Amino acid sequence: MDVNNYLSWHLLLCLYCSLSSLTNKTVAGKPDLISCRMMAVQVSRAILPLMLTLFLGASSSVWPLAPAAAFQLPPCQLINQTVSLEKEGCPKCHPVETTICSGHCITKDPVIKIPFSNVYQHVCTYRDFYYKTFELPDCPPGVDPTVTYPVALSCHCGRCAMDTSDCTFESLQPDLCMNDIPFYY
Repeated sequence: MDVNNYLSWHLLLCLYCSLSSLTNKTVAGKPDLISCRMMAVQVSRAILPLMLTLFLGASSSVWPLAPAAAFQLPPCQLINQTVSLEKEGCPKCHPVETTICSGHCITKDPVIKIPFSNVYQHVCTYRDFYYKTFELPDCPPGVDPTVTYPVALSCHCGRCAMDTSDCTFESLQPDLCMNDIPFYY
């Protein structure tokens, strides 16, 4: 909410107080200014923290906790995860345990967009990792059965690197196996 909207609220309150002579909030035929001032103070108390949040961000001291802490979201960290490995030409998926990066990162989306400026959303992503090789069983002759997958060693909040992370809004679950999905012709 910008300053113009804030002033609009006060103008609406003044208009309401002017029209309050039509209601029972009058003293000797005039608007009850004490009631109008009390209402203005109540609205100001509600709007001021909202305006400060928009200008300073949710992590300012206006709110007792940042939204992530308020909802008890886990921070960016290493977690153990089962992933399904598969390869075209091999009939079955094989689940393996690995470590991945998962959790919440503090990020902001500016209210005022500046043309030609880049805004990056921080995501929980790999800092250090290595690739592990696995040999899929039951692959037919002529199909290379080896598959590599990443194993996270450490994580951080940073820009999403498309070469090592899934940067989509909602991705497939790591244990999803495409071979298990029925395919209709």
